[in-house]
Amino acid sequence: MHVHQSLFKGSKNVFFDAGDVYHLSDEAKWYIAGLLRYAPEITAVLNQWVNSYKRLVPGYEAPVYVSWARRNRSTLIRVPMYKPGKEESTRIELRSPDPACNPYLAFSVMLAAGLEGIKQRMELPAPIEEDVYCMSAADLSERGITVLPGSLIEAITLTEKSDLVRDALGDHIFNKLIGSKKIEWDNYRIQVTEWELKEYLPIL
Repeated sequence: MHVHQSLFKGSKNVFFDAGDVYHLSDEAKWYIAGLLRYAPEITAVLNQWVNSYKRLVPGYEAPVYVSWARRNRSTLIRVPMYKPGKEESTRIELRSPDPACNPYLAFSVMLAAGLEGIKQRMELPAPIEEDVYCMSAADLSERGITVLPGSLIEAITLTEKSDLVRDALGDHIFNKLIGSKKIEWDNYRIQVTEWELKEYLPIL
């Protein structure tokens, strides 16, 4: 699910700046920086099921690399190109959420991350227009590009430590979410799948 986001003050799109090379205001850049900063921590909310992580695999269509760009669809956040006269359409596109996520919780943490970026005036790194899928581990490290959690338990571990998510959801929902996701993970990891039977039974 690609979530398009922008902020308005009255009828004015706060994300638009005619004088910027990307047509993005400072607020838009800070907002993007906030989403990038907190993306690993909010992933368990945006991708709340064990099966969600079958999408978040390097090299597949869903983005796992924490970076942004305008034309590059291998990055986590894409900024659609500005069209003259379409200032109100200036927006950012977060491309990692699972369409089966809880939208109330998901939008709460996405907004919290972006607004925290604005509050802290977080610096936005340079866009990555090269195909991130083709980069080596050394290239990713050199560019400072990190990867989203690769499993539900990795994501839960990060979210459980997140003050941002706790503040956004409140203690009650936060604790219930973490508890239920840990139970789901424990139930999942004791299952023996058909793949395991086919892969391992013949050699045991």
